[in-house]
Amino acid sequence: MQRDSEVRWYHGFIRPKHMLGASFLFHRELRSYEIKNAPHGSHCGGVEAAAEAARRRRRILPNRIFYIADGYVRQSRCLTRKHGGVGERNVEGGNGMRKISGNKLLVKALKEEGVDTLFGYPGACTIDISDELYKQGDIKVILPRHEQALVHEADAYARSTGKVGVCLVTSGPGATNLVTGLATANYDSVPLVCFTGQVARHLIGNDAFQEVDIVGITRSITKYGVTVHRREELGRIIKEAFYIARSGKPGPVLVDLPKDVMGELGSPEYPKEVNIRGYKPNTNVHIGQLKRAVKLLNHAKKPLFLAGGGVNIAGANEAFTKLVEKTKIPVVTTVMGRGAIPTNHPYYVANLGMHGAYAANMAVEECDVLFSIGTRFNDRITGKLHAFAPNAKIVHIDIDTASISKNIHVDVPIVADAKEAIEKMLEYAEEKDTIEWMQAIIGWSKEHPLQMKRKGNNLLPQDIIEGINCVFEEGILVTDVGQHQMFAAQYSEITEKKRLFMSGGLGTMGYGFPGGIGAKIGNPDKPVIVISGDGGMQMNIQEFATAVLEELPIIVCVLNNTYLGMVRQWQKLFYGKRYAMTNLLAGAALRRGDEELPKYTPDFVKLAESYGAKGIRVKKKEDVETALRAAAAETKVPTLIEFLIDPEEVVYPMVKPNGTLQEMLMDC
Repeated sequence: MQRDSEVRWYHGFIRPKHMLGASFLFHRELRSYEIKNAPHGSHCGGVEAAAEAARRRRRILPNRIFYIADGYVRQSRCLTRKHGGVGERNVEGGNGMRKISGNKLLVKALKEEGVDTLFGYPGACTIDISDELYKQGDIKVILPRHEQALVHEADAYARSTGKVGVCLVTSGPGATNLVTGLATANYDSVPLVCFTGQVARHLIGNDAFQEVDIVGITRSITKYGVTVHRREELGRIIKEAFYIARSGKPGPVLVDLPKDVMGELGSPEYPKEVNIRGYKPNTNVHIGQLKRAVKLLNHAKKPLFLAGGGVNIAGANEAFTKLVEKTKIPVVTTVMGRGAIPTNHPYYVANLGMHGAYAANMAVEECDVLFSIGTRFNDRITGKLHAFAPNAKIVHIDIDTASISKNIHVDVPIVADAKEAIEKMLEYAEEKDTIEWMQAIIGWSKEHPLQMKRKGNNLLPQDIIEGINCVFEEGILVTDVGQHQMFAAQYSEITEKKRLFMSGGLGTMGYGFPGGIGAKIGNPDKPVIVISGDGGMQMNIQEFATAVLEELPIIVCVLNNTYLGMVRQWQKLFYGKRYAMTNLLAGAALRRGDEELPKYTPDFVKLAESYGAKGIRVKKKEDVETALRAAAAETKVPTLIEFLIDPEEVVYPMVKPNGTLQEMLMDC
């Protein structure tokens, strides 16, 4: 027998009865036999004879079974007859199951977790995973045009479906491009599992090409992050990642996958259960605390519910509406809590906070019991902390222990899932006589109604939002961040059939358009309307390619005021109208002092059309509904509607910086 040192093949001849004259090649690493000059019609007996000869020559394990495939005799296979040919069943491994690569196990795990959609962008460290995804047909793979957009799409997909959003990106810049999206999801409690490629283990820490410590980078903006160091840990870690992402207070989880780990062979088993020592999220309601809270509520003269995003996340909307109707207690919401109860409900007041309605903010100032469910009491809600709800005892229900009494001291803390807590409250809560209290709130609403003042014939942002309310009885609204976001939060009608999504905690410009794509992919039968500004729209406008190729008839409403409107608003009110770095027409011409500035860039209508989408421009109020209905008639391509807005329009009411909720600037 001769050895080829380069390819590590061992050469010899086989002389069984049915394979006379055939030769074999044995490969040390692959442990396989190539059959040369095998007679036509060679069958199982010849293979077994060849195998026996090979065993004698190379001391191969005697319990292995052999078969011919592509001219090779291979080990560790069982022979079966199926439709006149040779079938196969893998029997490798000590437990009778074949070993598979980490890449294959990942795809298997995704299927086990019920993943039907994955948002991914490829690279060197994930190309093998991409190859495995290519071989299957159960998981739809979406290819966006930028990783930041990718994670926003997965985020909105998760928010709108209740499923875990799944991302896959490569190492280095692919991974770091996730940072903003991970922070967005973390602040808004969105369940994501993001897989990042990583260089091989022996290269980690050596400044290898496209190597970053993405787990370290994202530690403060993820619920959990981990690098898989051993192939045998892969299945457990993936299982734990999905469990952590969706349990307790939901959030993003990052799993870093070294390329060599993913290429290793190991067990094909995927765990059925999760048992994480030290991680036992509490969702059960403490009945004693709940009874204390209900007792406080029952004795109140001016009770008020404050509903935050936690009500929507928990899917507690129906139960909360029943609670309000049983107790007859009025409701205010945070921006993220809008929709916790239908906005047309008689006991719903409005949003509170920096841009909250006058009646909502006054109700908080005057109430004697503030019953908060699922809110973080951030600065955009409270104004000056010491002056927030000065006359009230405060009850706070939240699934996150760390959120309770973090900013505002509360009198009755309750750590629990919002839905479970509300359903328990229905057993103990009593009807309240709130007629006089409601009359006071209605009086504040009449004193300062939420209504923009019309100056001439200008198209108002309120006209656009009300047009959307009129045209769409159901659907999903996704906003970007800025003035348009607050207009949508103020004037949008959110009911059982209409929902509103936005970046609330982080305030991420560029979220709206990819968010709309993710929502539409998750809800193909529902209208999806994106509300954006000309600034935020340009941060991820490349996703028109994704929307067009995926045939997503999204309606994109761009409120174009030629400025970064929210910052300009502050400059107008508090900085002497010094519009520094907010004029989107600024450039060389402005620096020269030219009297005439160039035309707005880009032309949104032409840009949309260049991608294969539709573009419409609206300048007058009477054209709003016509444009929206034309966009709604499209079934396969997105439509961008550019609404030309006066840059002088301001979001009112507005709480002064460092002011109390009573210190509101009013134009309504």
